[in-house]
Amino acid sequence: MATRREPRFKLCRRLGVNVYNHPKALKRVSGQAQKAGRAGKKTSEYGLQLMEKQKIKAYYGVLERQFVRYYERGQKSSEATGVAMLKGLECRLDNIVYRIGFGRSIRQSRQIVNHGHVLVNGRKVDIPSYSCRPGDVISLCEKSRENEQFRTNFQDLRSFEVPFIEKNLEQFSGTLTREPLRNEIPVDVNEILVVELFSK
Repeated sequence: MATRREPRFKLCRRLGVNVYNHPKALKRVSGQAQKAGRAGKKTSEYGLQLMEKQKIKAYYGVLERQFVRYYERGQKSSEATGVAMLKGLECRLDNIVYRIGFGRSIRQSRQIVNHGHVLVNGRKVDIPSYSCRPGDVISLCEKSRENEQFRTNFQDLRSFEVPFIEKNLEQFSGTLTREPLRNEIPVDVNEILVVELFSK
């Protein structure tokens, strides 16, 4: 399985946002240094569009071919292409596992799914790109609930209290109650620029 392997903190500094939600990701770059760097170098329109695409790919840990598929699905949607694309990415199983709190990062969450620790509606699913639908209940399998790391992550992590996911601490599960609204998706990107990039 292909994965992103570039240095994570270096990528965050290049993009200017903490796409991995790690407290030390932007530690080496102060706010003033970032502003000074950007002020001294004007980015072209194409550069800005490309940067937004790279941000989204980094947030969700997807490669180019996967990303293009989500864009193409968004084009076929009845709503705005960019919003539909983000909703599709947000409802990936590995991302929902991350939002629920089973994993501390998108990478760890993908590994948890790949290793068969996750159930969707009571059935094991080990495909990270599986599309979750409203009403789906995502939980840890019985044996995995004894894993101290998973227990600690789920009980301690509160970084993603998103309104479209309900957590059940006793059952080690989370339910996707509905599709997320654009303003509820916690990613700092301008998807309109990505749509403009692909429209060229």
